[in-house]
Amino acid sequence: MSLLSLIAVFLLEQLQPLDYRRIVAEPLGAWADFIESRFNAGAYRHGVLAWCLAVLLPVALLAVAYGLLYSLNPLLGWALNVGVLYLTMGFRQFSHHYTEIQLALRLGDLERARQLLAEWQGISTYGLGSEDITRLSIEGALAASHRHVFAVVLWFVLLPGPCGALLYRLSAIVRDRWNAKNMAEQTNFSAFSRLVFGMIDWLPSRTTAAAFAIVGDFEDAVYCWRTQPAQWPDRDLGIVLAAGAGALGVQLGRPVADGVEVSDRAELGLGDPADVDFMQSAVGLVWRATVLWMLLLFLLGLATLVG
Repeated sequence: MSLLSLIAVFLLEQLQPLDYRRIVAEPLGAWADFIESRFNAGAYRHGVLAWCLAVLLPVALLAVAYGLLYSLNPLLGWALNVGVLYLTMGFRQFSHHYTEIQLALRLGDLERARQLLAEWQGISTYGLGSEDITRLSIEGALAASHRHVFAVVLWFVLLPGPCGALLYRLSAIVRDRWNAKNMAEQTNFSAFSRLVFGMIDWLPSRTTAAAFAIVGDFEDAVYCWRTQPAQWPDRDLGIVLAAGAGALGVQLGRPVADGVEVSDRAELGLGDPADVDFMQSAVGLVWRATVLWMLLLFLLGLATLVG
């Protein structure tokens, strides 16, 4: 049922792309903000209680709904799987911006590429050159493929029904929203959300990195995975980016010039400087990794049937 649900979601997403920001990110972000506004007294224990309400409560309710629907008719449970997966995962969350940036760079329209990158990642892109835009775009695509596809798929397989998919998506949104508040207010409220998401993302980040290594340059991917992520702010995401960069044979990370300021970022990957051709190579890497995951799920389902 897991494999059929994923296939259905991939087809549905191609036929009817989802406005993820408006339909998913903003409502779930509003839910996280609502819980934060009611429970944020600055203490760690308040963050623990708030996280349980913001994440575990919806996941538990979804588990109950899935159990009831599945007991009535397995097709109803399958339909719920497809609906939740459609809302929580997918390539369309980043592929549109990525493709448009790639086209703008090929046409030499740097201003358009900067504008698209700023809209996509919500960062200042003033004065960025072609190589900087390319590096940031590839990093964004690798990170998004992990956060919106591979990590969601793994948790969907690990937990019953669609509970894992919702757990990962809610945990990521709660962590991001509360961490931004915590940085502004300098409290311990968001510490638990960061801790739990680190635990939730530990296994997915390494399975994504392994998939990139298998379908790309294995030796360089493993070398970069072992030696480079420790210097990246988010180590788990650094593992994904380092392995992806090594698999592609491209240099990612590195300082980025933003006008008169230069951001200090660790180097990731090996090989050639990033250019627009590597953007297409990154697309191929993600799709090959996706096919690998689907093949593994097929073999797992086949083994289950035989057993």
